[in-house]
Amino acid sequence: MKRLLVMNGPNLGLLGTREPEVYGRLTLADIGRTLDALAASLGVELEHFQSDHEGALVERVHLAARTGVAGAVVNAAAYTHTSVALRDAYLGTGLPFVEIHVSNVFAREEFRHKSLLADVSMGVVVGFGPVGYELALRGLVARLG
Repeated sequence: MKRLLVMNGPNLGLLGTREPEVYGRLTLADIGRTLDALAASLGVELEHFQSDHEGALVERVHLAARTGVAGAVVNAAAYTHTSVALRDAYLGTGLPFVEIHVSNVFAREEFRHKSLLADVSMGVVVGFGPVGYELALRGLVARLG
């Protein structure tokens, strides 16, 4: 059974309470439970990781690649727009991933319009709220075959 990583960056541990008009009321744990059920139906197993620290996210990408994780669903949050280190971790390990954002980053502040990850990802899902994680997981599983 393929193992996949669901990785979430800074402030996503606040989902459910952080700007609910933008991000909704579901918590990261709620999203994780939904994804685990979907993963079981797709025949894959998920590992979940969230950190507010850039280095911890980079190290988790390295660990995933070393331990045979087949790919990742990644919401790098603010690090999407700033982290060359995270970009280099994906490039350096070759770990395939789908980038996801709960909000439509292109309808928000200008600085959110640039992703340092998008061009090295398998695809990008933006603006569908928490269901975007499900779309990203389905896309990742389909692309990995």
